[in-house]
Amino acid sequence: MASASGHQVSAVDDILAEYQGLEAQLADPELHNDAAAARRVGKRYSELQPIIKVHTELERVRDDLGAANEMAHEDSEFAAEAERLAGEEVALEEKLADLLAPRDPHDGDDVVMEIKSGAGGEEAALFAGELARMYQRYAERHGFTTEVLGVNESDLGGVKDMTMTIRSKQPSRDGAWSVFKFEGGVHRVQRVPVTESQGRIQTSAAGVLVYPEPDEVAEVEIDDKDIRVDVYRSSGKGGQGVNTTDSAVRITHLPTGIVVTCQKERSQIQNKARAMQVLAARLQQLAEEEADAEAAAGRAAQIRTMDRSERIRTYNWPENRVSDHRIGYKANNLDSVLNGDLEDLFTALQAADRAARLEAE
Repeated sequence: MASASGHQVSAVDDILAEYQGLEAQLADPELHNDAAAARRVGKRYSELQPIIKVHTELERVRDDLGAANEMAHEDSEFAAEAERLAGEEVALEEKLADLLAPRDPHDGDDVVMEIKSGAGGEEAALFAGELARMYQRYAERHGFTTEVLGVNESDLGGVKDMTMTIRSKQPSRDGAWSVFKFEGGVHRVQRVPVTESQGRIQTSAAGVLVYPEPDEVAEVEIDDKDIRVDVYRSSGKGGQGVNTTDSAVRITHLPTGIVVTCQKERSQIQNKARAMQVLAARLQQLAEEEADAEAAAGRAAQIRTMDRSERIRTYNWPENRVSDHRIGYKANNLDSVLNGDLEDLFTALQAADRAARLEAE
């Protein structure tokens, strides 16, 4: 037990030193001439603040507890105060241990999310559209902004495929990745489709891919000969805001077969730059997953490194039930879940992930 406590003290000392260094950097006007560097330092500073806050509070409680214990020998009224402070000390120690527990290094990152309709034709596309709205509604309520980079709609207004970013409004140690990283995989729906006249229940699916969007993707170099760039005219419903020029961009990375599109911006140059950013983020994630897979060879995959083709969740309309197959979660509130009420589900996934991390450590 003492070694764990010593390890915690050492970790806090390192964090205090880093925090003071970041504070000095933020006070230097030079830093703010480089927007990317200022954002990176500010983000890390925000990530460390909760640890510093709990540590400061713990030090205060320990000082008060020491004083109360000394006074308790002379005045019994201080004994009750010492008991209360001892309980507070234990609670703060647990909270600090939780904050220092092993974390996913990408938890503070923004994300790119791709949603694609799978087997099931028009019905699958309608379901993919509902998933997109579910994530957008959750994001709106929890301090995130969403931005659609490209979308290919079906005849009935469903989504054949969509790419969007989800970003924190404020830098935080719990960014979009910490929340949405569990959503990658196959989502299955069971219901009577609007296109079904016989009232039969049909099973269809949509695939979700989520990957971190780092501030800078400096580690990934993309060779021009490895990509094919196609330009085309943006498509939208009812002709609203649709470009009349070929400004939408599709980039194919030939070695991996990854395809990214962007049609959000007005100019082809802007769309290409944005699509290259997304491609770099995809390739970085691919490299990290391969490294993780090698490191985890022979060990059961944790939730965060789960197979992208895995069926992760079923949405059953007749029973108003949502089931997450990875953690055995079931709830009969499908209507509110699709309206963006994902708090209970996300909390259960985060708890399972944290338990897996502590076990792995």
